[in-house]
Amino acid sequence: MIHVLLHVAVPWVLSVIFFRRKWIKAWLIMLLTLLVDLDHLLATPIYDANRCSIGFHPLHHPGLFVVYMVLMFVPKTRLIGLGLCIHMALDSIDCQMNQGVWFV
Repeated sequence: MIHVLLHVAVPWVLSVIFFRRKWIKAWLIMLLTLLVDLDHLLATPIYDANRCSIGFHPLHHPGLFVVYMVLMFVPKTRLIGLGLCIHMALDSIDCQMNQGVWFV
Protein backbone atom coordinates (compact mmCIF):
# COMPACT_ATOMS: atom_id res chain seq x y z
CA MET A 1 0.00 0.00 0.00
CA ILE A 2 2.83 2.40 0.81
CA HIS A 3 4.31 1.70 -2.62
CA VAL A 4 1.10 2.86 -4.32
CA LEU A 5 0.90 5.96 -2.12
CA LEU A 6 4.46 6.87 -3.08
CA HIS A 7 3.51 6.71 -6.77
CA VAL A 8 1.03 9.51 -6.02
CA ALA A 9 2.90 11.45 -3.32
CA VAL A 10 6.36 11.75 -4.90
CA PRO A 11 5.08 13.36 -8.13
CA TRP A 12 2.88 15.66 -6.03
CA VAL A 13 5.82 16.84 -3.91
CA LEU A 14 8.00 17.43 -6.98
CA SER A 15 5.15 19.25 -8.74
CA VAL A 16 4.60 21.59 -5.81
CA ILE A 17 8.32 22.30 -5.41
CA PHE A 18 9.49 22.59 -9.03
CA PHE A 19 6.36 23.48 -11.01
CA ARG A 20 4.63 25.91 -8.62
CA ARG A 21 2.68 27.89 -11.20
CA LYS A 22 1.31 24.79 -12.92
CA TRP A 23 1.67 22.20 -10.18
CA ILE A 24 -1.76 20.62 -10.77
CA LYS A 25 -1.10 20.14 -14.48
CA ALA A 26 2.40 18.80 -13.77
CA TRP A 27 1.09 16.41 -11.12
CA LEU A 28 -1.71 15.10 -13.35
CA ILE A 29 0.67 14.49 -16.26
CA MET A 30 3.03 12.59 -13.99
CA LEU A 31 0.09 10.61 -12.59
CA LEU A 32 -0.90 9.65 -16.13
CA THR A 33 2.46 7.91 -16.47
CA LEU A 34 1.04 5.30 -14.09
CA LEU A 35 -0.55 3.94 -17.25
CA VAL A 36 2.82 2.28 -17.85
CA ASP A 37 1.50 -0.34 -15.44
CA LEU A 38 -0.97 -1.52 -18.07
CA ASP A 39 1.77 -3.95 -19.09
CA HIS A 40 0.96 -5.83 -15.88
CA LEU A 41 -2.18 -7.04 -17.66
CA LEU A 42 0.05 -9.22 -19.83
CA ALA A 43 1.31 -11.21 -16.84
CA THR A 44 -0.15 -14.24 -15.13
CA PRO A 45 -1.09 -13.59 -12.41
CA ILE A 46 -1.71 -9.92 -13.17
CA TYR A 47 -0.52 -8.91 -9.69
CA ASP A 48 2.07 -10.67 -7.59
CA ALA A 49 3.27 -8.76 -4.53
CA ASN A 50 6.59 -10.62 -4.53
CA ARG A 51 7.37 -10.13 -8.22
CA CYS A 52 9.89 -7.52 -9.32
CA SER A 53 8.30 -5.63 -12.19
CA ILE A 54 11.65 -4.28 -13.40
CA GLY A 55 12.81 -6.59 -16.15
CA PHE A 56 9.62 -8.66 -16.02
CA HIS A 57 7.02 -6.42 -17.63
CA PRO A 58 7.73 -5.07 -21.16
CA LEU A 59 7.44 -1.35 -20.33
CA HIS A 60 9.55 -1.88 -17.20
CA HIS A 61 12.54 -3.16 -19.18
CA PRO A 62 15.84 -1.60 -18.03
CA GLY A 63 16.71 -0.76 -21.64
CA LEU A 64 13.73 1.59 -21.78
CA PHE A 65 15.02 3.56 -18.80
CA VAL A 66 17.39 5.39 -21.15
CA VAL A 67 14.43 6.42 -23.31
CA TYR A 68 12.55 7.61 -20.24
CA MET A 69 15.57 9.66 -19.13
CA VAL A 70 15.95 11.23 -22.57
CA LEU A 71 12.28 12.28 -22.43
CA MET A 72 13.13 14.39 -19.36
CA PHE A 73 15.47 16.56 -21.43
CA VAL A 74 12.95 17.35 -24.18
CA PRO A 75 10.83 20.29 -22.98
CA LYS A 76 7.55 18.98 -24.43
CA THR A 77 7.99 15.53 -22.85
CA ARG A 78 9.81 16.56 -19.66
CA LEU A 79 6.94 15.74 -17.29
CA ILE A 80 6.23 12.41 -18.98
CA GLY A 81 9.89 11.44 -18.70
CA LEU A 82 10.05 12.61 -15.11
CA GLY A 83 6.92 10.65 -14.21
CA LEU A 84 8.27 7.50 -15.86
CA CYS A 85 11.66 7.84 -14.18
CA ILE A 86 10.03 8.34 -10.78
CA HIS A 87 7.88 5.28 -11.43
CA MET A 88 10.85 3.10 -12.38
CA ALA A 89 12.88 4.35 -9.42
CA LEU A 90 10.06 3.52 -7.00
CA ASP A 91 9.58 0.10 -8.59
CA SER A 92 13.33 -0.52 -8.33
CA ILE A 93 13.24 0.36 -4.64
CA ASP A 94 10.30 -2.01 -4.24
CA CYS A 95 12.35 -4.80 -5.88
CA GLN A 96 15.20 -4.09 -3.48
CA MET A 97 12.96 -4.19 -0.45
CA ASN A 98 11.02 -7.32 -1.48
CA GLN A 99 13.72 -9.41 -3.14
CA GLY A 100 17.04 -7.81 -2.28
CA VAL A 101 17.79 -6.95 -5.92
CA TRP A 102 17.46 -3.67 -7.81
CA PHE A 103 16.09 -5.43 -10.88
CA VAL A 104 16.03 -8.94 -12.30
